[in-house]
Amino acid sequence: QELLSQRLEELKAEAKTDAHIQSLKKRKADLSRTTEVMKHQVKDHFENMLCVLKQDEKAVVDSLDMELKRTRTRLDQILKNWVNHQEQVTKSISIILTVLNKTLTPKEGNHTSSPKRPDAAEKDIKLNDKRFEKLLKTLSSISKNLKAQLQRKTMLLDSLPIVIDMQTCHSHITLTSEGRGAALSNILPAILEHPLQFDKVCCALGSSPVTEGVRYWEVDVRCCSTWAVGVAYGSLQRKGQDKGAKLGRNRNSWCMELKKGNLTSWHNNRRVVCQGAGQSPPGRVGVWVNYDKGQLMFYDADSMVLLQRFSAALS
Repeated sequence: QELLSQRLEELKAEAKTDAHIQSLKKRKADLSRTTEVMKHQVKDHFENMLCVLKQDEKAVVDSLDMELKRTRTRLDQILKNWVNHQEQVTKSISIILTVLNKTLTPKEGNHTSSPKRPDAAEKDIKLNDKRFEKLLKTLSSISKNLKAQLQRKTMLLDSLPIVIDMQTCHSHITLTSEGRGAALSNILPAILEHPLQFDKVCCALGSSPVTEGVRYWEVDVRCCSTWAVGVAYGSLQRKGQDKGAKLGRNRNSWCMELKKGNLTSWHNNRRVVCQGAGQSPPGRVGVWVNYDKGQLMFYDADSMVLLQRFSAALS
């Protein structure tokens, strides 16, 4: 009887264990179902948020594109109006100068007659003639400056903020905190050499590649007596100091270079005298790239004089 009682107690304990196991299994199944429901809810919520963010992004991009188009249209209209105004002023001044020249030119005919004594009005006309010439030169200068400013502002609509890629910098180049400026330094940094780093040629590349559309940026070179500014493919050689790693000395790069006071342009190791080089080298170099049409232009960013033009199939 004691054995039966003991066995009965064991059976009761096993029954409780089985019930507990069944309860745990049920809880596990409930948790699994709840987890699946929550996963679907989170997924749906994430997809909804992503959809909303994409819609917002598209709306912002469309708004910026519309504003860019409106700004370009306004600038084009301003430039057109100014050109028309300049032509009218130039035409009026030419007419006035023509009339003045006719007035001041002695008439043909009786050369034996005594010349007419110039009166005060004619003297004033002669003085005004010089003033008109000065005015014409001043207006021409103002017109050139305004054209350059409008052209630069139009190009700046496609401006690309250039940040220098620290991984490509030669060890003697130090960058500013924001990565927008560089300087030479004799102090070598205590870091390991990077595979993308120039090890022999003192050079650095930008961190934002141009892959489509039109882009424009400017480089301030006023603090340098010798410099090279250019555009290169990412496949430009980084190691060694042969022409494969130098700007403009290979098929993978184009550049403007100032050396010993001479401004030249280079591509594929060919030296070309700049088209618009003036008496003094530029203080800022403007670089304009039309990726889709394969066009590259270098400007004097202060006067917007075209320094050099290249055409190539960019990819």
